[in-house]
Amino acid sequence: MNKSYIKTIALALSTVTLAGALIKFPQPSLEASIRGLNMWWEIVFPSLLPFYIISEILISFGVVAFIGVLLEPLMRPLFKVPGVGGFVWAMGMASGYPSGAKLTARLRNENQITKIEAERLVSFTNSSNPLFIFGAVSIGFFQNPKIGIVLAIAHYAGNFIVGLIMRFYGKEKKRDERKKTPSIKQALGEMHRTRIKEKRPFGRILGDAVSSSIETLLLIGGFIILFSVINKLLYIMNITDILASCFSFILGLFHLPADFSIPLVAGLFEMTLGSQMTSGIHGVSLLHQAIITSFILAFSGLSVQAQAASILAQTDIRFAPFFFARIIHGFIASLITLLIWKPVYEGLTLQGRPSNAMPVVGTPSHDWYQAISSAGPVLTIFFLALYVYILYRKKVRM
Repeated sequence: MNKSYIKTIALALSTVTLAGALIKFPQPSLEASIRGLNMWWEIVFPSLLPFYIISEILISFGVVAFIGVLLEPLMRPLFKVPGVGGFVWAMGMASGYPSGAKLTARLRNENQITKIEAERLVSFTNSSNPLFIFGAVSIGFFQNPKIGIVLAIAHYAGNFIVGLIMRFYGKEKKRDERKKTPSIKQALGEMHRTRIKEKRPFGRILGDAVSSSIETLLLIGGFIILFSVINKLLYIMNITDILASCFSFILGLFHLPADFSIPLVAGLFEMTLGSQMTSGIHGVSLLHQAIITSFILAFSGLSVQAQAASILAQTDIRFAPFFFARIIHGFIASLITLLIWKPVYEGLTLQGRPSNAMPVVGTPSHDWYQAISSAGPVLTIFFLALYVYILYRKKVRM
């Protein structure tokens, strides 16, 4: 029996098992599905949609090409990617998963980057956004704003190091390496040429940006709900406990408590649940909680990785380098957390601030998180209605 048949049988058995579990445990499945849906329409959709729409418009109007010319001398030597990668990196950090994958796929489809460059770029431009790290994790889960600073430094510095590592990935044809000093005039010229090539009127560009962004977010919502249900079913069927026993041994090798085994397994599937469960473990060191949380945030969970994989599947970009980079990022972020704990976290603690006082850095993120949570459903319904209207108009024109 060859590998293809084994893969077919494995996929069939997995699907049948999942379907059987859904039938046997309908109530827990429904609860998990609702939890995933709430997360999507309260937080994910309203927080990501503006970034997606704006990024689509910026690409169409040539602003990204303008940025690419200016950033070429920085991005090429550091990461061996074109200057436009700087835009993807910045938007990925600002808006969070899986924006880096979406923008990289868009640039690849337009042939602005090569296949190898795209695989390098996507490996370090996907990250959690500051809103999630400070608002949801540090304040919402840990109720400790200072820990958010440690997690953010470890997360973004870790991604930077991953980018430096992945610059050695792949081989390409030798480029013309003659030094070219970019100028504003050259960048403006590139932006103008890109805009001239765009034949769509502004109204069409805006409508397509909204439509494309909402389609991507609907896809993301489906994965969030699916993996929320899978995670719950694995726990009910005691599969999580079996996996946790294996991870207990691995955690022991790193001198970490076995109590983190179940949160770690949950985090490997869905990072929000894993981070929440890690923060709820009592009787363990806060440093150990931060290390595990850093790994979970960096690995990003199979739910986010599946979202990225579905976006990359629309191009010739391979998923394997992205998955490999997520594992590297997990270990690097955990190591950075360990190294900076004393100078950063304990340094902030020893400043003499009262224990019930919240530093300024944590408050805005918390306020934004609460605002999005309360206004999110209304915004989601409005834009879904707008999406239906745009689709209707397209059908009428056809």
